[in-house]
Amino acid sequence: MNAWIAIALTAVGCYGVKLLGLSVPDGVLERPLVRRLAALLPVALLAALTAQQTFATAQRELVLDARAAGVAAAAVALVLRAPFLVVIAVAVVVTAGLRALLG
Repeated sequence: MNAWIAIALTAVGCYGVKLLGLSVPDGVLERPLVRRLAALLPVALLAALTAQQTFATAQRELVLDARAAGVAAAAVALVLRAPFLVVIAVAVVVTAGLRALLG
């Protein structure tokens, strides 16, 4: 398939999804269940993306490496109520340190 056709179809699809979201009646969006789901959906998607990027390889294998240790260190920093930039720095330092030590 030509790349430009794929780009055009993707653009039309994105526009359609956006239009569909704008055409939902206000009464549906004001329901408590919909509001609760809309608030939780970004967190769930980010958690799934983080897990997939941390524990999977391009060959769809489950791995435990320096990335997992970095996420664990970040979780500990979050439990200790460290500021967000400190949490990121801890994860980076632990991941980079383990990669340097292991090869």
